[in-house]
Amino acid sequence: MKRIAFVLLLFSFSYTAFAQSLETKKVYLIQRANPHPPTIDGKMDDPVWQRLPAGTDFVQHQPEEGKPPTYQTYFKLAYDDKNIYVLIRAIDLEPEKIVRRMARRDEGDDADMVGILFDSYHDQRTAFGFGVNAAGVKVDQMFTNDGSNEDKSWDPVWEVAVSVDDSGWTAEMRIPFSQLRYGKKKEQVWGLQVYRQFYRRQELSLWQYVPRDASGFVHLFGELRGLIGLTSPRRIEILPYAVSKLETGPAEEGNPFRTGHSTGFNGGLDGKIGVTSDLTLDLTVNPDFGQVEADPSVVNLTAFETFFEEKRPFFIEGRNILNFPLAMGDGDFARETLFYSRRIGRRPHYYPDLASEEYARVPDNTTILGAFKLTGKTKTGWSIGALEALTAREVAQIEGPAGKREETVEPLTNYFVGRLQKDFQQGNTIIGGMLTATNRRIRDDHLNFLNRSAYTGGLDFLQQWKDKTYFLNTRIFFSRITGHPDALLEVQTSPIHYFQRPDADYLALDSSRTELFGHGGTVAFGKGGGGHWRFAVGGLWRSPGLELNDLGYLRRADQIMQFVWIGYRWWEPTGIIRQFSLNANQWQGWNFGKERLFRGGNVNGFLQFTNYWGFNAGINREGEALSVSELRGGPALKTPGGWRFWLNGFSDERQPLTFGLGLFGYRSDDRISRSQAVNVNFTWRVTNTLNLRLEPSYSWNVSNLQYVTTEEWENEKRYLFGRIDQNTFALEFRLNFSLTPNLSIQYYGQPFVSAVKYSHFKKITRPRAKRYEDRFHEFSEAEIRYDEANEEYLIDETGNGLTDYSFGKPDFNFREFLSNLVIRWEYRPGSTLYLVWSQNRRGIEGFGDFDWGRDLPGIFDSASDNVFLIKLNYWFFL
Repeated sequence: MKRIAFVLLLFSFSYTAFAQSLETKKVYLIQRANPHPPTIDGKMDDPVWQRLPAGTDFVQHQPEEGKPPTYQTYFKLAYDDKNIYVLIRAIDLEPEKIVRRMARRDEGDDADMVGILFDSYHDQRTAFGFGVNAAGVKVDQMFTNDGSNEDKSWDPVWEVAVSVDDSGWTAEMRIPFSQLRYGKKKEQVWGLQVYRQFYRRQELSLWQYVPRDASGFVHLFGELRGLIGLTSPRRIEILPYAVSKLETGPAEEGNPFRTGHSTGFNGGLDGKIGVTSDLTLDLTVNPDFGQVEADPSVVNLTAFETFFEEKRPFFIEGRNILNFPLAMGDGDFARETLFYSRRIGRRPHYYPDLASEEYARVPDNTTILGAFKLTGKTKTGWSIGALEALTAREVAQIEGPAGKREETVEPLTNYFVGRLQKDFQQGNTIIGGMLTATNRRIRDDHLNFLNRSAYTGGLDFLQQWKDKTYFLNTRIFFSRITGHPDALLEVQTSPIHYFQRPDADYLALDSSRTELFGHGGTVAFGKGGGGHWRFAVGGLWRSPGLELNDLGYLRRADQIMQFVWIGYRWWEPTGIIRQFSLNANQWQGWNFGKERLFRGGNVNGFLQFTNYWGFNAGINREGEALSVSELRGGPALKTPGGWRFWLNGFSDERQPLTFGLGLFGYRSDDRISRSQAVNVNFTWRVTNTLNLRLEPSYSWNVSNLQYVTTEEWENEKRYLFGRIDQNTFALEFRLNFSLTPNLSIQYYGQPFVSAVKYSHFKKITRPRAKRYEDRFHEFSEAEIRYDEANEEYLIDETGNGLTDYSFGKPDFNFREFLSNLVIRWEYRPGSTLYLVWSQNRRGIEGFGDFDWGRDLPGIFDSASDNVFLIKLNYWFFL
């Protein structure tokens, strides 16, 4: 009875005081941890907690903004010379319903959670978050750009414990000052926010009220005061590692490099040094990323490079400060950036030409000899980021009848990235710049196709008004590359540029060129908060000579684009609707020859019901386009417009068993090309420690104009296309078994099959013709025949019975199985043991048609390549 009375007393605060608290910035006055620091055991019985004031009066952020939460939360803070101590108490009168799901670090947010965020720079843009769920799983992250960018790869070394009792649960933390960044001041003033996730109601409550329509998050934090006399702690962290590896695979007769197995041992070092209290130097020597999951399977039939996400820890942590995106929003343009870290340590550019009966061992990736990052923010508002990396000269070992030899496949290369930003007017004005450099030591003629040096740079400017509701965002950037004429010719004729296009009189292909300049920019004005309506209008350009792909990512140059976006957000539960949003977009683009390349628009929306089920859907209209890449350097080709639609539904994610369904469709105006796809996902939380996820998908695509090859006959180029019938099946399976917050087993497996069959072969005749049918000529049976013995198609355009030219059969069935098993044990804070097994099976055949009974079992007919790895690291704090 006393417990219930206490809880009701805590809950029944004045609504007048509550309403006033929404309007004011809260302040928590921290005190010294006297008489002694608490023991981190998840309990509240330490003397220090008994005497400290509590931060209370939490308020809902969602679903019912501004209202009292279902159950209240309070917290207490204390500090000493080395640490800050946190106690968070989450009241819950139904403790048996507390969701306590075990997971790997940073993956435990599908449970009841509490956490604290510090804006220790007090720049109102950056925050360091320390969260924990009710099972004790850490979820720590760094927020930048006023909370719009979240980086969960940041893994500080800190201590936490939780406990559950009959009136709720408690989290107790010890956070070393060495893991935070702050300026040198006599008395610190930090931004402060404390949150609670009440999972079974999908309720998020905050200590400092933040409106749902706010454009930003960190600048609205409360304040932490009372930190007096903090010194800059010595921050030197060393993490040496050792790796033992066994590789097995099928032996190949006569190949000295495919004996069936190989072993290896490697070692290296990671480190973190506090240069000042607000600047940190991260370094790595001979890093190993064997525990990182492989990239997903994909079949790319376009002329452009596939973009893969970064997964390597050294490059993920703190990457926001080194980020310079070229555009806003989503889609292909959103991935373009001055710094694409996958360039560092990439697969070698060159593969040696082998004589008959010669075999080669070529490195899978370029060795990173060493790299460092300097990141932080000074007390005067300067954000600083710098990265330097050196990759090794890589050689292929070649053996054959003539003996042994070596051939360079990648030169010694140095990469540099520098980033600066300065805040003004409490973060309402931000001016910044970035510079990147790539320099290669090329001493082999066969590598002259690579740029010797590549420099890019950019300036960005952000101005915000009316409590950051409105914004003007501007970015301009440039590039300069130099090298042998072979390298510059390679760049000019690449799919990014296609200077050789015969119909592009505004472009000039110069085979003697040794340098190339380019520029681009983005301008956008909009409303990002302050009510239910949002909008953005803007444009971008990429000059024909812009080249970023030595260290950045650029899909296409020679573009000018205009866009408009209008959005509406509703987050107040009404009837059966919990929240919804609507968006409308319009865009169009041109090249620097003033030709319209594309235009289109879409309408899309999101809706979630009060039972936590929901869906998103949209419809997209694309107008007739002018493709400068379809003919792979030939003239531009008019392509028909079309309609796209998508629908994705999901069930209540709070339940042990959840599922989702995705449908996609496309219909071209040519009335032939079309595609359909279905994706289903199931997640089963078998227990609080075991989680299974299954995601099968199937897609069917028919395209009437798919590039095949370019042939030359009678001094004229023949751009040959076909109609493809493509069927793709993939099944992604994940198992997560977390015995404790520090010991987990993860498995990932993906069988993948894609079958592509070509038919209705044709040559492009009048690529810009008004009528679709006049743009190509489809070969008749008299003009094309298949030579089964040589697996090639023979073309007789003249009808004289003789072969004018031929091309190989393009049909294929691609099969792949990727598998990755990782056992991770953090045996002491910051120190980890990994046991890894990776398997890859891959095969290509020329059937073209998709057969379930043949293709799925056929995945496992291919021989497997296996990697077994043990990796041990040990964290030292000096």
